[in-house]
Amino acid sequence: MLYELFELLFKKIKFIMQEKTYNNADSFVMAFDEKWLSIECEDPTNKIERVIDSLEEHPFVKSNYKLACEIANFRIKTLRKFK
Repeated sequence: MLYELFELLFKKIKFIMQEKTYNNADSFVMAFDEKWLSIECEDPTNKIERVIDSLEEHPFVKSNYKLACEIANFRIKTLRKFK
């Protein structure tokens, strides 16, 4: 019962967060991860560029493009987030 309640709460929070974007790295990373999973591409560098290009209207990308690229590269190449 408690597990189902937490699961429902998590889904609700995730839905609310997907509807809003903020000018911070956390919001960018959430959007980046979701978009990463939806784009088909074998080359990680090319895929990072495509994902960031698709997020060009995100407030964090607009105001911190270089940092957004650095965060994306760190997540994919250093942390190996999706390997």
